[in-house]
Amino acid sequence: MAQEAPLTKEAIIKEVCRRIRVARSYWDAHNNAACRGERDRALALYNTLSKEQKEQIPQELRVWLRYRSEKYFGAHRTPPKSARKSK
Repeated sequence: MAQEAPLTKEAIIKEVCRRIRVARSYWDAHNNAACRGERDRALALYNTLSKEQKEQIPQELRVWLRYRSEKYFGAHRTPPKSARKSK
């Protein structure tokens, strides 16, 4: 992938929404590893936004991101294991 110009704040908001939606689709498909990756990327971008910009993201997406982050991917959870090794 080629290096792109830095995103504007509006583009970052749009990208956060897109990544959350992608993570939700992975979650619905029970693809937890892909969901975790997309959620991490969305959360990293989300945390760069100001409070006013965060409010521009639909509440449904913000709630899903926080709920999944805390309940299923929080520090209190067992981290994912590495791929199985053949015997």
